[in-house]
Amino acid sequence: MATIVSGLLVPHDPVMFVAPDAPAKEIADKAWAAFDTCAERLAEQDVDTVIIVGNDHYMLFGTTCLPQFCIATGDVDGPLDQLPGLKRQPVPNHEALATHIAAHGHANGFDWAVARSFSTDHSFSIPFQKIVQRAAEIRGKPIQAIPVYLASAVDPFLTMQRAQQLGQQITAAVEAFDGDERVAVIGSGGISHWVGTKESGRVNETFDHMVLDHCCSLNINAIMALSDEHILEHGGNGAMELRNFVCAMAAVNADSTSLIEYQPVPEWVTGLGFIELKKH
Repeated sequence: MATIVSGLLVPHDPVMFVAPDAPAKEIADKAWAAFDTCAERLAEQDVDTVIIVGNDHYMLFGTTCLPQFCIATGDVDGPLDQLPGLKRQPVPNHEALATHIAAHGHANGFDWAVARSFSTDHSFSIPFQKIVQRAAEIRGKPIQAIPVYLASAVDPFLTMQRAQQLGQQITAAVEAFDGDERVAVIGSGGISHWVGTKESGRVNETFDHMVLDHCCSLNINAIMALSDEHILEHGGNGAMELRNFVCAMAAVNADSTSLIEYQPVPEWVTGLGFIELKKH
């Protein structure tokens, strides 16, 4: 039986790559170092596969098809939106496990959209390249990665309740997989940030600390109780990505957490939070 052994909640801020020197060096160094710490924590768990829960930014699916949740089961590369220091490359997908998760979901009331060939965007590729690949280097052996995309940045949004249910379904599917894989789940998203609006560059530290407190206390119900209207007003349209956190938290079902880092960085237009989800 495969097992989910750990998880992470991390940002996927592309502005870090576009303008690495915009914030004060001390702040930038802490943010970049947090990715390294996440990689070290992941390596310590000796994982074989990582499921990264991200979201489209209107560049992968577009207006012609907006799936509520999608899993890549075949060839994967990315990111489509290449950035300085984040170049497009093949991704070692665990095709058998990804296919099993989709099939298990279809048999249990979860109509996964399936991508048999897929190019990721930065919401997957930043944690993959900055955390998963580094963890593989530390371990000295490859780690496979499965992209999962939720409708958490473009409406119609996946509901919080469905994000939680999907995380639970991922757990059930992994545990029903005929293998001994050790799996981690990463929820990839920013906290407060406004994308493409006049408020872009604003960071709401009060909102961020509330979310971090809920995550660190494993109070998933408090996050799910936040209305879309509240999130949009206080955290911005980018904070709708909290659905990615909810899905990952539900999948890991952690026993405890550790706050690795938080930095509010207006120069990078995002509140950056890094949390480890631990299982004993």
